[in-house]
Amino acid sequence: MKGISLYEKTSFFGGKKRIVLQSEKNVSVGEKRMKIDAKLDENIKNTDAELCVQKNFDVVSRLFSICGRRACVYYIDGYVDDGTGSKFFETLQNIDDEKKLENATVFSRACIPFGDLVLRSELSDACVDVLSGRTLLFVDGFDIGFCVDFRKYPQRSVGEPDKEKVMRGSKDSFVESLTMNAALLRRRIRSRDLHIEYFNIGRVSKTDVAVCYLDDRVNKKHLDTLKKKIRSIKTDALTMNQQSLADLLMKRTWLDPFPKFRYTERVDTASAQIMDGDIIVMVDNAPSVMMMPVTLFDVMEEANDYYFPPLTGTYLRLVRYVVTLFTTFMTPLWLLCLAYPESVPETLRFILLDKPPNIPVIVQLIILEIAVDGLKLASLNTPSMMTTSMSMIGGIIVGDFAVKSGWFNAECMLYMAVVALANFSLPSTEMSYALKFIRIICLLTTYFFGLWGFVGGIVFCFLSVAFNRSVFGFTFLYPLIPFNGKRLLKKFFRLKLRSDRE
Repeated sequence: MKGISLYEKTSFFGGKKRIVLQSEKNVSVGEKRMKIDAKLDENIKNTDAELCVQKNFDVVSRLFSICGRRACVYYIDGYVDDGTGSKFFETLQNIDDEKKLENATVFSRACIPFGDLVLRSELSDACVDVLSGRTLLFVDGFDIGFCVDFRKYPQRSVGEPDKEKVMRGSKDSFVESLTMNAALLRRRIRSRDLHIEYFNIGRVSKTDVAVCYLDDRVNKKHLDTLKKKIRSIKTDALTMNQQSLADLLMKRTWLDPFPKFRYTERVDTASAQIMDGDIIVMVDNAPSVMMMPVTLFDVMEEANDYYFPPLTGTYLRLVRYVVTLFTTFMTPLWLLCLAYPESVPETLRFILLDKPPNIPVIVQLIILEIAVDGLKLASLNTPSMMTTSMSMIGGIIVGDFAVKSGWFNAECMLYMAVVALANFSLPSTEMSYALKFIRIICLLTTYFFGLWGFVGGIVFCFLSVAFNRSVFGFTFLYPLIPFNGKRLLKKFFRLKLRSDRE
């Protein structure tokens, strides 16, 4: 009796390469069925060992039959959508035509009509799919695995981000699911040029990473550089998600505090950057995205600038620049005035101290710089129901007694309070800490070297920003250095959007 093909393609499930058998004229049907059953049992045994089914309670393995043939399915409990999974098994149970199981291609087309389907011939790839949320199906007679995707990750609902709030505009934000985040972007950019490329990073963690861009607007050189860096990453896991990826992409010294990437939880902000030709990187389990390339002027932008008329948006942006510049050099400039009181105009002499401080002013300012961050850390670990009470204790009682006891002067407390509050006007937390380090350097140089120390601190800080490089190599002050007048104008002024007909 003429034999039939046992295997659809070369298999590595059993650990050794198996030869594809196209015909076996001298083998009976019963012997073939025994070989097929033995191969299915071998696949099940190897998969059970790879996924440690006996040790993992959430790894589900289920034996059943499809049109008289044995089958086995693997999935992670909690990753599978119950409704879609029920329909999937119901479809398999209702198969009554043996012709639909002729080969893997016919079976996948006739019996698995929904869900993303991948045919796997490598056991390691199939197990990674299961651990990622896909459902793995083995069927008697096929020497490959069918990985069907109808997963549903546990996730929180889409809501407004806590930090990047807007007075007007949309209230949705990214969540921890990579698939959901991609869908949020697709909802805003319905273009065939929007590409979302998938990467898998981490030998152990197998973290999903996606690179998003508009093919007709992105800088192809920058895109190729980024993808080459991602493919060359060799690491066990992205332990801290985006920050781990950022450290691997941008190998920099620990003395460089300036942000190399811009982060946002807002979908509209990420969509706007994609439309401008930037690249967005999404990491699974991270509720924000990385935007690149980034400059000093990029991290100063905020969504509120674009949800108001051009005049109002320009005013808000300029206020942010002025406040940031003023608070960065306010305390060093005040310390300089205390060092040269005779040079202070009569109208500004009220900023001078009435009596000598018990503790040097430079020491007070440094202590307050550290204390402000200490209070921030304390607020992060304070239960939400006690935040208001603790803020009153820290702001009123501690501050009042600190001045009365003589530890701090009221002027030091006032200026540092203004600086601490003004830091919240910056959209980027990384940039606010970079400016804090600049302020501390200027304080120290001003205290030790006077006027020339103040000037030297400003020059040093400007050069440190000017010579800083982004992930793609251009300066952190672009479009100021190198100069691009048109783009620089757009960074300072919120211009009116124009239609293609204008």
